[in-house]
Amino acid sequence: MATPSDGSVFRRRSLFKAAGLGAAGAAGLPFIAACSDIESGGGTSQATEGFDFLPEYKEWPLPFEPDLVGEPPNHPSGFTTYPEPIQAIEDVPSNSGTFEITVPMWGEAPSNDDPYFAAVAEANGGTTVNLRQADGNTFAETSVQWLNANEFGDGIMLFAWMLFAHPNFQETVVNSFYDLTDIVKGDISDRWPLLAGLPTSSWGQAVWSTDPADPETARVFGIPGSFTGGPGNAMFARTDLLEQFGQTMPTTVEELIEVARAVSDDAGGRWAFGGLDYLTPQWFGLASGDGWAYIDGKLVHNCERPEYTEWLTFRRQMWDEKLVHPDTPSGTLDGQALHKAGTIVFQLDGISWWQGFIDQSTAEGTGGTIAPLGALAANGREPLVHVNFNVESWTFLNKDLSREQVEEFLDFANFCSAPYGTREYEILNYGVEGTHFTYGPDGVPVFNETGTSVVQAPVNYKTISGHVQQFLTGTPDMVQARFEYNASVKDFAEENIFEGMRVEGPADFKSAGQVLTDQQNDIAFGRAELSSIPDMVETWKNNGGETGREHYTAAYEKLHG
Repeated sequence: MATPSDGSVFRRRSLFKAAGLGAAGAAGLPFIAACSDIESGGGTSQATEGFDFLPEYKEWPLPFEPDLVGEPPNHPSGFTTYPEPIQAIEDVPSNSGTFEITVPMWGEAPSNDDPYFAAVAEANGGTTVNLRQADGNTFAETSVQWLNANEFGDGIMLFAWMLFAHPNFQETVVNSFYDLTDIVKGDISDRWPLLAGLPTSSWGQAVWSTDPADPETARVFGIPGSFTGGPGNAMFARTDLLEQFGQTMPTTVEELIEVARAVSDDAGGRWAFGGLDYLTPQWFGLASGDGWAYIDGKLVHNCERPEYTEWLTFRRQMWDEKLVHPDTPSGTLDGQALHKAGTIVFQLDGISWWQGFIDQSTAEGTGGTIAPLGALAANGREPLVHVNFNVESWTFLNKDLSREQVEEFLDFANFCSAPYGTREYEILNYGVEGTHFTYGPDGVPVFNETGTSVVQAPVNYKTISGHVQQFLTGTPDMVQARFEYNASVKDFAEENIFEGMRVEGPADFKSAGQVLTDQQNDIAFGRAELSSIPDMVETWKNNGGETGREHYTAAYEKLHG
């Protein structure tokens, strides 16, 4: 599953939208409409480095060297061959506990009775982890209420971009989750060698303070997910359809507009785009995350910049010219299905859709080819590419668990951290041979229909904790192509102006941002006029924008002096 590089949850809804799950989820999770929100706060800033209580890093030696050696993090290495897997964990623990972990799910949730889940339990030493799968499209918002009511089971997995929905996530962390510090500090390599091999910076990003004003109260509250640099999202073109219509891959936004006009046929039921929201700001030089850039000695928000009007003008133009699917405003489109069908030619999605399209179109026999657009820019400016700055997620454990339960779950997380080239990785990421996959002619596992729907689901055990190292993997041609793609865009990577710090904006800044996003969409879909932008920006400033600027400026000055 791709990690969204933009912090706004409202820009993610089109990413994995699919039928099959209701708002209350697929596993009986409560929808607690009557619960009050967690108390709003004034925002926090938290250092993510320089701690002396993190797990001591001990390199876990990789069993195989990658075939393609890149320049991590934004140009990761990759495997074009599949090695004979080795066993990563020599002394498999003997456990018997059962846990329920709440996770987001996009698409139809597989049954926990599938052999995949039993096979993982047997391989890891006996721990059973039942996934309570809830609708990923509403997960960020509803997780606020589950956490407030302690209705999230034994743990919950949250993607980094989901934190934007929480009024005060720091308060949620210290009140709801188990403090792991005393268990994971120091040398943990004897029991959990793979967790000890996670980068120290990843563990640093799992730290929150019980008192933001007191650095001495910083503690480890989460099991960090993986960190993979480079772009987390891309605009994918159906290259076979471009060729069919006599078009080439665009290299600028202006060229993209011309290609979009050439391939769209509103009356005939074909459109260039399904969505143009969360990646396209980079084409106009706008910042990712919470939208701040340091310009002329001060922090300036995207909405205050002239490029913001350019961006919304572009989105409105595409809508007015009927180059965007007419049902996009509903938020109910299954963009991936439409992309496979050729109903939309360009699909904005997580980077994992590249391999996902190959796997699904192969399994379904639908054909077609896709590739991501490169580093595009509008109006002759230098391209900017949003890249992943942080770990993609965390698994947080319920504070009511016993220490023995937490230690057993860490046994399971250690199993989940095994890298490519291990038997643990194979069963986590491909399932059971013959049931979920077969080995292709090149030796690489190939999913069958069951494996595609169960194991390749965006979220399951493979996202419980980070891998010791992350590599580009999949079919050899795709790995080579993605390796070359990352090489082509790495020099345009955005700089992280808050590197070494996690900044959570004040509640009113978050609320103002949500309103602004809704207003952006009103303009983009013809429900409001471009002339309303100045009023939108003024409202944003008065209702939380200026408060946010003060908070983020203080954090920036603390980092940079």
